[in-house]
Amino acid sequence: MLKIRLAGQDALLHPGGALYLPAEATLLVADAHFGKAVSFRKLGIPVPRGTTSENVARLDAALAETGARRLVFLGDFLHSARSHAQGTLAVLHAWRARHPGLAVTLVRGNHDDRAGDPPASLGFEVVDEPLRLGPFALCHHPRPVAGAYVLAGHWHPCVSVGGRAFERLRLPCFWLGDESVPARAVGILPAFGSFTGMHRIEPRPGDRIFPIAGDVVRALPIVPVQ
Repeated sequence: MLKIRLAGQDALLHPGGALYLPAEATLLVADAHFGKAVSFRKLGIPVPRGTTSENVARLDAALAETGARRLVFLGDFLHSARSHAQGTLAVLHAWRARHPGLAVTLVRGNHDDRAGDPPASLGFEVVDEPLRLGPFALCHHPRPVAGAYVLAGHWHPCVSVGGRAFERLRLPCFWLGDESVPARAVGILPAFGSFTGMHRIEPRPGDRIFPIAGDVVRALPIVPVQ
């Protein structure tokens, strides 16, 4: 994990795509999109199986490595109404049974509006954005909130980086806007779900970009403010 300072607090960027706030003992995850693959298969589109189990394993690893006592999903927990499939929910209930003391909150996103709230048996608190937590406003949609630094998802950000052999790689990234500018005090987490697309971003001067390459999070040079 990579330790940074954000809104006056320490934050840890996990290579699985989660962000941990030690002062709040809270792990943030954006855009898990559980059940996306089964949603596609129900439409007759052949896609890989096992993505829910894979995502849950990565979530377990992030929880274990951070010791988080609270987990907040920043929207798009389930992909669609078709995600309420028996197999998908069985994996999620088994995961929840392994973490009975973990407080879990879902900040509703646009896919949650269509998919509906998770089953009550999962024991989630479900709220609308913004959810205030210390100096942060936890949201799904990345837009400013007065008096807070926003942490959100929705965009599935990635950057294109080049190698010595002229190859180009698209890497998921944490995109943290310049907190000294209120209109840009917004940070966007990468999509946590393994079966999701990515949106290439164009960093602005003062933004901080942290791409994920395998099990490593690194910082790109900050574009200087003119």
